[in-house]
Parts: sequence; C-alpha cells; structure tokens
Amino acid sequence: MDKLKQNLEQKNTAVIVVDVQNDYCHPDGAIAKTGIDVSAVSRMMPNLQALLDSAREQGIPVIFLQTNHEKATDSEAWLSRFKDGINPICHTGSWGAEFYVISPKETDIVVKKHRYSGFIHTRLESVLQTLKIETLVMTGVSTNLCVESTARDGFMMDYRIVLMKDACAAFSQEEHDMTVKTVDTYFGMASDTEAVINFWQHQDKRTPQLQN
Repeated sequence: MDKLKQNLEQKNTAVIVVDVQNDYCHPDGAIAKTGIDVSAVSRMMPNLQALLDSAREQGIPVIFLQTNHEKATDSEAWLSRFKDGINPICHTGSWGAEFYVISPKETDIVVKKHRYSGFIHTRLESVLQTLKIETLVMTGVSTNLCVESTARDGFMMDYRIVLMKDACAAFSQEEHDMTVKTVDTYFGMASDTEAVINFWQHQDKRTPQLQN
C-alpha cells in the first residue's frame, strides 16, 4: 500500500483504456481469426468494468485509446509487419475498430491512435496537460504491446505509471507476466483493481475538467 500511496495520493490521476476493440478482443475479431487465443480479455473485463465504475464515481478522468488504421496512416514500414503487406486490423469506420463490451460514457475522452503507443502523433499529451494529470492508471490490450508502449512513453515523459495487472490482457500469460514484471521494476508499479478501488474510495472526489 505504501508504494500505491506514493503513486496515487494527491496526484491528479487518469485511467487509460487501451485498444479494447473488437478486432483485438472479440472471438470473431481479426486477432482471434488468426487462431490466437483471446480468452484472457473476457476474463479481465469484469475487473476493468469495476475500475471504470469506481473512477467515474470518484470523478477520475477515463481516457479511451482507440486504434484506427487507414491508407493515410499505414506507412510502408508499418505494413511490413503484416503478411502480404496488408493490415487487417481496426480499419477506420469498421466493426473491428468499434469498442468491445465497454463503451465511453459522455464524461469520458476518446483519443484515436495509429501506432502501439498512445502518445505517437495523437492529442493524448495535450489532453493530459489540460487535465493536469500526473499519474496514468494503465489498462487494456495487449499488455505487452500497446499498453506497455504507452506506459513506457508516459514514464519517459515524467508521468507516474500504475499498471493494472488484472485489468490488462495479453495473448499469452508469459507475455502478460513479462510486462507486469518489467513495468513494476523499471517504469512504475503494478497493482490490482481491488487495491486501487479501495484507495480511491478513501480519497476526496474530484470534478472532471474536460469531456469529448
């Protein structure tokens, strides 16, 4: 609790929800269609929902990062990762790019992104500065790619990082555990929803300053 207190107490905090979208999370999404097991996502969703409910109740900003890909943002280098140079994931306006199970509320903020990190060529930093945010509570998919990339960049930009190990999911337990250990050692701390919700419930509520 001391480490959690150090990172959260009297710090302006935001919850970052990374890429909880159909193509990454749904059993009929692009990732699952390649044969990859996405079941870890459904197992963590109740924890994520509880965390978001608590954050909103406490007036803590919730920021959804939403991946969108299109010709204008798919560079040759980016497409080289895909078979035949075709990106099948989260095309702008597609069902696959829509949010999975949970959706932003009126008071939440949506930031569109085109790379793993939510900080690359997006308005995320401007939003965080406007809200005077100091601590990022990281959630979403996948733990070892977009969540970790955003957490690393956030730490390098002097934000405190709290990784929610039971409100993130990767496509293997090994990948998930590796990121939890890495972030907890070098880029902030790892915690769980029960501990963070309990901490918030003993803090004064704040009034969100910004909406979509």
